[in-house]
Amino acid sequence: MQRLKEKLSAIDMTVGSPWKKLVIFTMPLLIGNLFQWLFNTVDAIMLGRFVGDYALAAVSSSMPIFFLIMVLLMGVAIGAGIMVSQYFGAGQRLELSHTIGTCITLTAILGGFMMIVIPLFTRPLLIFLDTPPEILYDSTMYVNILIWGVLGLGYFNILSGILRALGDAFSPLLFLAILSLVNIGLNFILIGMLGLGVMGAAIGTVACQALTSLLCLRRLLKMRNVFDMGAFYLRPKKQFVIQALKLGVPTGASQAMFALAMMVVQPLANSFGPQFLAANVIVMKVDGFVMMPIFSFGNAMTVFAGQNMGAGKTDRVSKGARQCCLLALGTVFVLVVVILLFGRQVAGWFTQTEAVLTMTEHFLRILAVGFLTLSVNMVLWGAIRGAGDAITPLWGAMINTVVIRVPVAFLLVRIMGRPEALFYSLLIAWTTNALLAFAAYRMGKWRTMGIVKTAGMQGLPKRSG
Repeated sequence: MQRLKEKLSAIDMTVGSPWKKLVIFTMPLLIGNLFQWLFNTVDAIMLGRFVGDYALAAVSSSMPIFFLIMVLLMGVAIGAGIMVSQYFGAGQRLELSHTIGTCITLTAILGGFMMIVIPLFTRPLLIFLDTPPEILYDSTMYVNILIWGVLGLGYFNILSGILRALGDAFSPLLFLAILSLVNIGLNFILIGMLGLGVMGAAIGTVACQALTSLLCLRRLLKMRNVFDMGAFYLRPKKQFVIQALKLGVPTGASQAMFALAMMVVQPLANSFGPQFLAANVIVMKVDGFVMMPIFSFGNAMTVFAGQNMGAGKTDRVSKGARQCCLLALGTVFVLVVVILLFGRQVAGWFTQTEAVLTMTEHFLRILAVGFLTLSVNMVLWGAIRGAGDAITPLWGAMINTVVIRVPVAFLLVRIMGRPEALFYSLLIAWTTNALLAFAAYRMGKWRTMGIVKTAGMQGLPKRSG
């Protein structure tokens, strides 16, 4: 275990075979995402088994709102990861220290604002989205509890992202494992024994995220051989705030586009009733199994591109992107076959309602091919963001959402009048986004977007211990 920890806690992506470094870095990400998937899936299984399909529907209807709320913090986390990986790759200790401190403070400010303001608007927004009356109360309560605990989730995202950008893939994996085990135990207590239902699921999530964010902070403070921490660095410095927002806001806005698309389409989903909403949340949990390697390879490619751009190795980024696409496609193909063969059996973990099982199986078959195109766009957009270009992915998200996803969803629902139209629109959107990512990558603007300036800048020397 100690030898594995040492191997995964200091991964330098600027040397060695790209595909080997990507595999070494991706494996703990993938296992960590497996624990994250388990964490979220156990919530749904417990709710479906102990409370019923309406509880699953309540979670399904509230998630687009929560995702939209979280995108700014997610954007700051991704922006911080890009900055950290490039400054770390360039060996610029002073800039690295300011980046970490500034982003920690920025997360506290944004999270605190959200905790106070957002809960005032969640119920009106759910009503606006035509949330079925029978699940409105649970949906409102679920998203509000998550918002009140948003600092835990926000800090887990940003601190684990910083650790990975510094080459430590082991610690986030370990903490996600702890998170999953604690969450399973809390679910049995809060949902199974105390009967708290949706409230119990939300409380368990918030408690676990707070615990893991503290563990990430503890680990980060032990890495001061590569950066410095103190009040001086926690005090936001203008140039690093601007850089974090320059990278984070477009990235967050890109995610917001997808969240807004989910919200705009949500009334269409709500119109098909609670059973469809229950099937929809099961689809999200099952396809999350395939999403794990997709997001893992995408995140690995962002760190790979960041470190190598910081080191001035642009051609190595290109080589890594090609190899990462092949790795992602091969892995996802195998998992898609598994989902097609056993998707219905997995859906049976959540519910025994025949209509919900049938819908879930049908929707998964529609999305199957889309997972392959999604893996390509995640890797290529990951490379572009890691290089320091956050604007091009934003334009891609705007085109994909405004021109493709939303109009196609409304058009297909109008023509077909059936719920699977929503999944066909998602398939079309994923494929279009892959084409946009490929075109943007081939244009090569990202090659000139590195944030590290080597001329006239001197990083502090790394110290040991």
